Amino acid sequence: MRRFDSKTAIVTGGGGGIGSAVCKRLAAEGARVAVFDVDGDAASRVAGEIMSGGGDALAVAADITNRGAVEAGFQDAVGNLGGVTILVNNAGWDLFRPFLDTDLEFWRKVIDVNLMGALNMHHVVLPGMVERGYGRVVNVSSDAARVGSTGESVYAACKAGLIGFSKTIAREHARHGITVNAVCPGPTDTALFTGYSEGAEHPEKLREAMRRAVPMGRIGVPEDLAGAIAFFASDDAAYVTGQVISVSGGLTMSG
Repeated sequence: MRRFDSKTAIVTGGGGGIGSAVCKRLAAEGARVAVFDVDGDAASRVAGEIMSGGGDALAVAADITNRGAVEAGFQDAVGNLGGVTILVNNAGWDLFRPFLDTDLEFWRKVIDVNLMGALNMHHVVLPGMVERGYGRVVNVSSDAARVGSTGESVYAACKAGLIGFSKTIAREHARHGITVNAVCPGPTDTALFTGYSEGAEHPEKLREAMRRAVPMGRIGVPEDLAGAIAFFASDDAAYVTGQVISVSGGLTMSG
């Protein structure tokens, strides 16, 4: 029996780099996967790739900053795939910008996508998990939240908030059979990382500096994250909750 047979998962940002790798990993181990993404074409592409490989997936075009869209997408997932037992909050957005070069409009967008979107997802998905007495939630934070990151002040604040939120929800819902853990990627070769880098004055120099800072000597790839996220989403981690792990090639080593 595969680890996620009979399980239904929602993965936000499922059409992107890390999200698509997670969707495919969960599906390969038996999960029915709802691929949530604001880019409906990207969600459809990933869901199609899963189904062409024999898996079960549904594309859901949803803006997680819009509560109505989240509720509609959730109902679509439940109606087509069954009760949601796994939630992976992976969607994110940022640009490289020193804090004093940012403005209120930028803050709102970063906060809405990286924090409010995750709150919307929790608020909609958790009641069903509580009712069933079972759930696995994995929140994708960032090492920027743990050690800071130049040019990512508001993003780091959101991701730090997500860690604190994860720990609190883990405490509130442990008695309901729900675990909540956080995974913190280091620099990872995704569209988000490319977009963030391009906000810097010298993107290639920034990228090379990050690569050199990683003890393993390379920028991460989405598949590096999929395994850690799948572990927390599985019953192998049934006695693990409120924890944070960095997947960063050793860039950060928090005890």
